[in-house]
Amino acid sequence: MKIGRLTLSDRAARGVYADLSGPEIDSILANAFADASPEITSRILEDHQPDISAALIEMADFERCSLIVTTGGTGPGKRDVTPEATCAVVEKELPGFGEIMRMQSFSAVPTAILSRSIAGIRGTTLIVNLPGNPQAIGECLPLLLPAIQECIKHLNQA
Repeated sequence: MKIGRLTLSDRAARGVYADLSGPEIDSILANAFADASPEITSRILEDHQPDISAALIEMADFERCSLIVTTGGTGPGKRDVTPEATCAVVEKELPGFGEIMRMQSFSAVPTAILSRSIAGIRGTTLIVNLPGNPQAIGECLPLLLPAIQECIKHLNQA
């Protein structure tokens, strides 16, 4: 099973600080899909919508990832363009993923409602936008795993 992970951060891409969110995602997914021996491909990109969309297309269409998880770029800031880049490439949106992440995070962080995380399907690939905060990933991603696993099963039957 191939999994793609994109960390989207101007500063992490430039080496200003280390990517902490990506390794958190890798750890959770490696454990969740241990029986499938996942191969996780990762990239760090700046917050530039055309580059993000191109990377999503590359990972879905050419690298044939079953799952692509992004981290970062989901807030209200000018440079936060991950949802737009994702919407540009998915064929079907799955709004429940973003809804449950916002609900989960809101009780601890009232500003979580500013998150614009989305999910969708491109071909036989599930794409999920996660927050850029490692703690939020640790709280949200495990909640999504049953739906992620079920969706991948459905897409593999296509």
